[in-house]
Amino acid sequence: MIAPRTIRQREISLADHDLTDDVDPIILRVLLARGISSQNELSLGLQNMLLPDSLGGVEAAATLLAEAVAQDRQILIVGDFDADGATGTALGVLSLRAMGCQRVDFRVPNRFEFGYGLTVPLVDTLADNPPDLLVTVDSGISCVDGVARARELGSQVIVTDHHLPGDVLPRADAIVNPNCEGDGFPSKAMAGVGVMFYLLSVTRRVLRDRGWFSKFRPEPNLAAFLDLVALGTVADLVPLDHNNRVLVRQGLERIRRGIARPGLMALLRLGKRDYRFAGASDLGFAVGPRLNAAGRLEDMGTGIRCLLCDDPAEASRLAALLDDLNRQRKGMQAQMQQEAIHKVNGIIESLEQSGLPPAICLFDESWHQGIVGLVASRVKDTVHRPVIAFAPESEGASLLKGSARSVRGLHIRDVLAYMDSHNPGLMKAFGGHAMAAGLTLNRENLPAFQAGLGQAVQVTLGGAELAVEILTDGSLGSGDLNLDTALMLENAGPWGQHFPEPLFDGAFDVLESRVVGGSHLKMIVQDSNGGEPLDAIAFNRLPEDLPKSGRVRLLYRLGINRWRGQASCQLLVEKIVTDPPAPSKGSRSPPGV
Repeated sequence: MIAPRTIRQREISLADHDLTDDVDPIILRVLLARGISSQNELSLGLQNMLLPDSLGGVEAAATLLAEAVAQDRQILIVGDFDADGATGTALGVLSLRAMGCQRVDFRVPNRFEFGYGLTVPLVDTLADNPPDLLVTVDSGISCVDGVARARELGSQVIVTDHHLPGDVLPRADAIVNPNCEGDGFPSKAMAGVGVMFYLLSVTRRVLRDRGWFSKFRPEPNLAAFLDLVALGTVADLVPLDHNNRVLVRQGLERIRRGIARPGLMALLRLGKRDYRFAGASDLGFAVGPRLNAAGRLEDMGTGIRCLLCDDPAEASRLAALLDDLNRQRKGMQAQMQQEAIHKVNGIIESLEQSGLPPAICLFDESWHQGIVGLVASRVKDTVHRPVIAFAPESEGASLLKGSARSVRGLHIRDVLAYMDSHNPGLMKAFGGHAMAAGLTLNRENLPAFQAGLGQAVQVTLGGAELAVEILTDGSLGSGDLNLDTALMLENAGPWGQHFPEPLFDGAFDVLESRVVGGSHLKMIVQDSNGGEPLDAIAFNRLPEDLPKSGRVRLLYRLGINRWRGQASCQLLVEKIVTDPPAPSKGSRSPPGV
């Protein structure tokens, strides 16, 4: 059966640290629990970015790119069809134009026609007028045949990517990918847009050293495009290590000053988010999904044009198209999720007492290949198992497109690599990260894939258990449940993958409760030790989720409700725990600190 969920406070390292005395005790304990021990790790200015010196291939790639700009050669940027690829593509076009490039354009593969990356069919569409230089963004490291075909047509090729490479690298003119074997760049967590930002920064330096800007045009400030870097980094769910936090913080500061791309600002407005207080979650939950909807359902070209657009009115029009697509996506996703959960329940019933298998593999003839990744993610969260969901490439097609989502502790790409090594030819292609991957296989191979998936997961786990564990930052005292603390936590961000927003655990008395928005539980609660009553909201919860006693244990984030110029503290409830809660004593600092 599914392992029971356990709730545990994050471990705090009491090793030496040089965090200054003016760090608030609550922030100190949160930072120590995330492995932050140096004051330098709190400095998020641009001067704290890692230098590009150790990023393999970047000098060679920048030299090629600078020569193409200076010689007025035709440059084509080929991006991926997700938010990371879209932002990286827009970043490349905008930056190269700002450097004086007169002949730069972009292409993005339509996932339904060409599939992922720089495929041979996509390159063949360029045969009549191949670019002088082709630059991939967020893809290419596995596109051996596509790169070879582009060079056969006479194009030079620069691959910029961040995905894990396979056994064979493409024979590109230059490759920039911090995850290539032997690459010395300290951060392996950059998104594709981050890799592109580094390449463009070095390209600008090469042009500067050649006197390009002093002779022909002013040198551009590439920091002007950090809003795109922040969006792509957050939307791609890469770990927010220190370098990524620098990039995201700097992008968010531009957004908060209202000097971001008009398309990004329009998407924030459609998501009902106030740009003045934009955080990483606003990019991840309001902007990213609207941008991704274009690549999931139609063509990411609409999303890229929205980000490129300088005219606010046209940017708003394109953003509205993306918003419409996102509404369509939500409806399709809801139906597919319901069908997927029904299938999982059928699996559970058929297995009776033996419970769920190590991994779940789902397929439905009617499913949409652009949505299966979202469905896999939601089902994974429900059953706490790695989930791979498949859809036909097109109606009745023999080729299936799969999207995998994993849980903490299981590297899903390693699972697929194991299957590929033990079943050569079973999959036509695969690639991805620890937590997410994509693959294709012939329909007739699906039963064999399903049969082998569980064993591959067990071998990869090596006997480890997929425990369902929720980590919290402990409790807060009633005196800390206020707006000042909430603002302090907000300012300590950006929060995100591998640098999670603080989650607290406490016992509360429910004074009032009601349903808002049809499915959300709005409450007024009071800390069990007293203090001021507080607003709390639990999304997709109903009054029957509350215990009859009126006292409840909540796992919550300390949020800020901003409305009509007023700000107040509120609890954003992540989980209502049915265990009888013990009164919370609260703590401002870890033991021994």
